[in-house]
Amino acid sequence: MRSKAVWGYTDQFMEACREELSVSREQLLDSAHEYLVAERHGEVLGFCGLEYLSPESCELAAMFVEPAHIGTGVGTALITRAKADAAAAGARTLIIQGDPNAVEFYRAAGGVPAGTRESGSIPGRFLPLFRISLEHESPAQ
Repeated sequence: MRSKAVWGYTDQFMEACREELSVSREQLLDSAHEYLVAERHGEVLGFCGLEYLSPESCELAAMFVEPAHIGTGVGTALITRAKADAAAAGARTLIIQGDPNAVEFYRAAGGVPAGTRESGSIPGRFLPLFRISLEHESPAQ
């Protein structure tokens, strides 16, 4: 929530998004989901999640970086590892529903605009979608 709030959203907006932005115990245990955590000396710097939709497609289910570490390369390291893990699992496409404030980040990561999707939290709010081809990604190490 701290990562999303950095964009200046109101408390009311953040509360409306709380459930959609939270990761459940079931998601953590579900084999269709994979979560990656960036940490340094035991401090969590950020995390991201992948949801495998089919043998060839996955979606970035979460991408959050602690506000103090935004712009330091943590997000880039997470998305790079997520792309490599997804490719290693056989996915050919990574789908991303991004925050409008993160458009440049996802484009820099190789995201190609692919339309919009209605927010699961805020009816009538449409979020940008991106697709990244994983066909040339190196497998994770």
